Order: sequence, then structure tokens, then C-alpha cells
Amino acid sequence: MTVVNEWMSGTRLGNWIQRRRESRRLVLVIVAIALLLDNMLLTTVVPIIPEFLYDINHPGAPIEARSLRTLTTSTTAPPPVICDRMNQNINYSTAATSTDDYNMTTIDPEELQKSIRHKDLVQETVLVGMMFASKAFVQLLANPFVGPLTHKIGYSIPMFAGFIIMFLSTIIFAFGRTYSVLFIARALQGVGSSCSSVSGMGMLAERYPDDKERGNAMGIALGGLALGVLIGPPFGGVMYEFVGKSAPFLILSALALGDGLLQLLMLQPSVIRQESDPPSLKALVSDPYIIIAAGAITFANMGIAMLEPSLPLWMIDTMGADKWKQGVTFLPASISYLIGTNLFGPLGHKMGRWLAALIGLIVIGICLMLIPLATSMNHLIIPNAGLGFAIGMVDSSMMPELGYLVDIRHSAVYGSVYAIGDVAFCLGFAIGPAMSGTLVKNIGFEWMLFGIAILNFLYAPLLYCLKSPPTKEEKKVKRFVQQNT
Repeated sequence: MTVVNEWMSGTRLGNWIQRRRESRRLVLVIVAIALLLDNMLLTTVVPIIPEFLYDINHPGAPIEARSLRTLTTSTTAPPPVICDRMNQNINYSTAATSTDDYNMTTIDPEELQKSIRHKDLVQETVLVGMMFASKAFVQLLANPFVGPLTHKIGYSIPMFAGFIIMFLSTIIFAFGRTYSVLFIARALQGVGSSCSSVSGMGMLAERYPDDKERGNAMGIALGGLALGVLIGPPFGGVMYEFVGKSAPFLILSALALGDGLLQLLMLQPSVIRQESDPPSLKALVSDPYIIIAAGAITFANMGIAMLEPSLPLWMIDTMGADKWKQGVTFLPASISYLIGTNLFGPLGHKMGRWLAALIGLIVIGICLMLIPLATSMNHLIIPNAGLGFAIGMVDSSMMPELGYLVDIRHSAVYGSVYAIGDVAFCLGFAIGPAMSGTLVKNIGFEWMLFGIAILNFLYAPLLYCLKSPPTKEEKKVKRFVQQNT
């Protein structure tokens, strides 16, 4: 009875909550959930937005309903829309011969339909790429402000702000029906992602000072990110096809609300100032070893970022893929990324994170070159799986490496260095989608992937520089020797 009374009075409950607030594992769980939901929203739109935008831009002929009725035969000139698109005057005939009165050439209506749809889809890739890239561009701009801000007020308030912004973005996605509104929702998510990613990684680096433990913790947190990437595309594709566009975003907003309540209860967002002086952003950006590690993250993620807007449309164009197939095609990459991040969190520390990342970039390049060779959805399974696993190798190795480099070369304050890490991640997801539409239009889907594969091959050898980077003391000794010689 006494125990019940104590619980009812809140004494034991308060003590239990207080112990949980001091738990490093709870912080890890909260960060992993935040990354999961953020990346679930990031990838849920992948199978939804391309087709949704196509349908609202072509209300009379959506992808799945576009039929030959718009191309029906006639002995007169074709519908004006066809003439305008092809920029030439074409006449149709059901006969297999030419007609002298109209000087017509026989054209297969089905082939013309495919040609028009191909041009429409290529143009759509440009718009979708710009929308997908907007999140990363905004996140890129926000990171230099969020990183130093965490030094002044701590990690918990920016983390909670990230939840609020993500919740608003999800609601806008649920009810947005125009390109401009959806573009704003995607861009707004970039601010929330910046707050969550920078604060979350900085919080983990602070709570796990041991390099090996930090690598394991960040591998688990990136596993949450991977799980979001894993669930997002099939979840979005299936819900969109069988329930509707708003349903997946409303479910995500409810999950985000639960995460916000958990943060409010356990983290108790408040101002916490750092005791030690943080390294300046300029000092970190001018550190070549940090730049090499960050560059590996950029190049590793650029390939998959290019695929997000272009692969679903390429599959529609070459395979006639349904909505659910467009989402499921990213499933092997997501599963293997989840495996790769959890495996190379601890394994990267043992074999050398530089080596894990170097091998990862080479594997990424090979897989990117295999994707355009696929002629069916089944052919995409192995290259996509290899791509996800290799990206997991790079991310789970280079994220803790950034914290390690700050420890040995600067001071143990992590907001700014993880702002740089997040900038590197965002560069990949900003440049990739933004360029993919233009590249697909000008050089084709195949050469676009071959080009980014070659960049990965060329960058990989630079990671050897991270094998044994000089420490702060060694830098001072070297500077002293140079000044006295």
C-alpha cells in the first residue's frame, strides 16, 4: 500500500523519470527516433511526388490512364496539343499507306504516345529534382547557424525546434495540392532537419566521449536514419496507391507528435551553455582532414540523391513500373544501408574508418554503373543493395571520424563539426537532385550515373590521408619547428 501511495504521489515516478533523463541510452533512442521520422518523411515523398505532379500537370492524361484516345486516328489533322508538342504538323491515317491529298506519312500512334510521354517525364524530372533539392539547399544554409547556436544554448532546444518544424512540414505535405505549396513544405523540412541532425549528433558525441563507444552509438543512430529511409518509399508508395496522398503524411505527423512529447518529457528543453570554448567554424572548415572526411559523405550520398527523382521516372519510361514498384525499388538499398551502418559502427573502428570509407566509395561507383543496365525491376535489386550497404560503410565511418578529429585536433565541442558533417550530407542531396533533371535531359540517365561513379573512384584515394592524422600537440610541434628553422 505504501508503494502504491508513493507511486500515486509521484515520488517514485519522478525518480524514475529523473534516472531516465540521465541515461545515455535514452538520449540515443530519442536521437534515433528523430532521425527515423525525419528520413521517413524525406523518402516517403519519393514514390508519391513525381507521379502526383505529373497527374496534376496532365489532368486529362495521367500516367496510368494515358491511352490512345488522345491519338485516335482521323483523316484530318491531329489534335492541336499533339502538333504543338511535336512542333510539327502531323496527319494520321488508319491506313497503312500514304494519302496524296494530305501528303501524310504513316505513324504508329503507340510509338508517338511513348515519345511524347518520354519528353514529358524528362521535363518532370527537372521539376521533381528541384523540389527534392530544396530541402537540402535550405538545410545547407541553416547548418552554419544551428552549429554555433548549440554552443550557446545547448542541444535540447534546437532538437525540440526541429520536431516542431518537421510537424508543420508534414501537415503541409498532407494537404498541399500545388507544386509551390509542396515546394515550401520540402524546403521547410530542411530547417527542421538541420536542427535535428546537428543537435542529435552533437548530443551523442558529448554523451559518448570514448571513441569506440561513440562509433557504436552513432552507428545505431544512423540505423534509425536507415530505418526511416527503409520504410519511407514502400510506405509512401503503398499508401498513395491504396489509400491516398494525405494518408502517409497524417500518420507521420502523429508519430512526430509522439516524438515531440517524449523530448519534452525526457530532455526538458532548456538553455545549457558549453563549459569549454568551441573551435571556430573557420578553423574547422580550414582543417583539411575534416574536409576530406566531409567530402566522402558528400560523394557517397550524391549518387542515391540523383536516383531519387530520376529512377522512378526512368522506371516508368523504360519498364512501365507501377506506383508500388517505384517505392519498393529503393527497399534493397534501405535494408542494406541499415545493415551497413550497424555493422561498420564498431567494425570501422577495428579495421580503420578511412579504409572502410575508401572501400565504400569504390563499391558505390561500381553499383551506380550497374543500375542503367537493368531491364526489369529484379535487375535493380543487387546494385541497389550494394549501393545502400556501401553508403552505410561511408556514413557510419565518417560521422564518428568527424568527432574524433575534433577531439584530437581542436576542442571537444561538437556542434560546429556536425554542422559541417550535415552540410556535407546536404551537399550530396542538394547537388544530386538539382543536377539530375538537367543531366538526364542533356546526357541521359546512363551517363549521369557513369559520371558520378567516376567521381567516387577519383575521390576514394584521398581517404588514405585519414589513416593517421596529426594531433593538436603534433601540430604545435610542427609549427614550432617551422618557426625556428
